Amino acid sequence: MFEKLGDAFSKAAKGFSEKDLNEKDIEEVLSQLEISLLESDVATEVIDDIKSDLSTKLVGSRVNKKEVEGFIQKSLIDNISNMFDEAGSVDILEGIKSKTDPQDPYLILFVGINGTGKTTSIAKMANLLQKNKVSVVVAAADTFRAGAIEQLREHINKLNLKLIAQNYGSDPAAVAHDALLYAKSHKVDCVLIDSAGRMQTNKNLMEQITKITKVVNPDLKIFVGDSLAGNDTVSQAREFQEHTSFDGAILTKSDADARGGAALSIVAVTKKPIICVGTGQGYDDLELFSKEKFLETVFGKPQPEPEPVVEPEPVVEPEPVVEPEPVVSKTYPDETKPTEKIPDFFLEKEKGQQPEPQPEPQPEPQPEPQPVVEPEPVVEPEPEINSSPSDPFDGIKTEDIEDFAELFDTPPPSSDKEAFEMAKKIRKWIADGRPK
Repeated sequence: MFEKLGDAFSKAAKGFSEKDLNEKDIEEVLSQLEISLLESDVATEVIDDIKSDLSTKLVGSRVNKKEVEGFIQKSLIDNISNMFDEAGSVDILEGIKSKTDPQDPYLILFVGINGTGKTTSIAKMANLLQKNKVSVVVAAADTFRAGAIEQLREHINKLNLKLIAQNYGSDPAAVAHDALLYAKSHKVDCVLIDSAGRMQTNKNLMEQITKITKVVNPDLKIFVGDSLAGNDTVSQAREFQEHTSFDGAILTKSDADARGGAALSIVAVTKKPIICVGTGQGYDDLELFSKEKFLETVFGKPQPEPEPVVEPEPVVEPEPVVEPEPVVSKTYPDETKPTEKIPDFFLEKEKGQQPEPQPEPQPEPQPEPQPVVEPEPVVEPEPEINSSPSDPFDGIKTEDIEDFAELFDTPPPSSDKEAFEMAKKIRKWIADGRPK
């Protein structure tokens, strides 16, 4: 659903990321976007608004090239979201519950041309209200089309509801009024009024809707359009809005709509919200429209912002304790207890022999320390000052060089002469205030 519209916006975002953000390239990508949106059945005035908004945000902007795609997507989402916000919203269930006088039923008039699924949408709406504990009666005010009453009765019988109808050719306003009186006398919460499916150019049938409106004064008027009809549906909505000033729209067959332009265009052109979308043939296949779901379908789910990573505080390791070196005994090199042994001195004494005196050890002569001669400090020669700098861009910021080259599409210099000429032009550009 709505894949083509999503592809159009996605291609535009990628197209901008591959181009320089100058006026020429922006116009080229916007032209491609216009073609894609036209193929998605987006109305021309809506396309013009989208292009104008993007052009205003992009011309002269300083967006990092890596961030352009995200910037474009966010701009498109904000623009389309604002369109839906300007149209407002309609909560049918809340409107019925908050009716000022509980004795008066809530009246809903359905308008639209033949073949859009209006009758089926009325049945789906009746089913939705029943499931929310709202009592319903239906008025068959389409007395113009042959078979319209029988078709509506077939649906109403399946839902076990009451149908108010008269003969073909009867006054539709009279049928609507009869349904209103029945609802009041039987304390029914809501009346759903069908009307003749008509071409928006049929003046007489348009006047019948105006008459119904004057007689019963409906609380809500809903335009039913076919999503697959594209720009024709937008044209119908515009005409009905001028003649009847409806309050919201139901788009049928949305499950088969790969383009999605009708929903966006109706909201933008009429300034009225989409209330529900039909998603199938069953009575349960009617969903309340959600702006958030539409944007998610077209642009994809928003990526969650990464949570900041909290780095752990560094653990201060304790300084290692220096253990004292073990005291080595002079007699025993290790700490193990020596095996007891009788000294040779005592053994010789027992034999009557005197030990020969041992000469005392003389200390070895230590060499006299030689005086340390420190080397004389090496005096490095001072660098020569070049009176004429060899860099032609000396004193010019890198950002100014890049901006000048991008703005005037200037290629890198291939010789010193071209480099000095380019530097001269940049200095003059800076002195003039960096004109665009």
